[in-house]
Amino acid sequence: MREFGRFLIATLCGLVLAVGVHIASILATPHLAEHDAFAKIAPTLTAEKAQIISAPGGEDTWMPLPDPAIAVAACAYDLRDGPMRVSTRTGSNLLSFAFHKQSGGVFFAVTDRAAVRGELEIVAMTARQLDEARAAEDENEPSRDVRIVAPEQQGFVIVRVAAPTVSQRFQAEEAAKAVSCITEQED
Repeated sequence: MREFGRFLIATLCGLVLAVGVHIASILATPHLAEHDAFAKIAPTLTAEKAQIISAPGGEDTWMPLPDPAIAVAACAYDLRDGPMRVSTRTGSNLLSFAFHKQSGGVFFAVTDRAAVRGELEIVAMTARQLDEARAAEDENEPSRDVRIVAPEQQGFVIVRVAAPTVSQRFQAEEAAKAVSCITEQED
């Protein structure tokens, strides 16, 4: 019976150790990955327009399971250079922006339903940049910008445009490529 008790304790210790290693490896994977989403999108840091990463139809993309009815574009940002303004004209196709942290995770998302007079415009900035913008604006003419505070200085925006029918694929891709991602230089 004593030998069985030792065997049981050793087995339980092994299981606890295996579970601990498994959980640690899952949590560490995003931080250790060399080819994460930000690394793949980083070349778009200097682009003024969103770059297509998955055209409708799902061909020629690094995305694992692309949706054939969605045009996906992206632009990376580095707020150390100044706030980034993401803007586009909306059309008949569903359009959405999802702002991601470099380390992973969405911190803000919006659809074309938030557009004002056919324009969807968001300014991503740091808390310090927001304070400076508020201090510099005129009290009589407040800014109409939709400002969001990014939790990290680097990240990326994913633009999705739906193409409900095959005939709308080209239109969706063009709408995704038309999204402007401009860094506003700090003075």
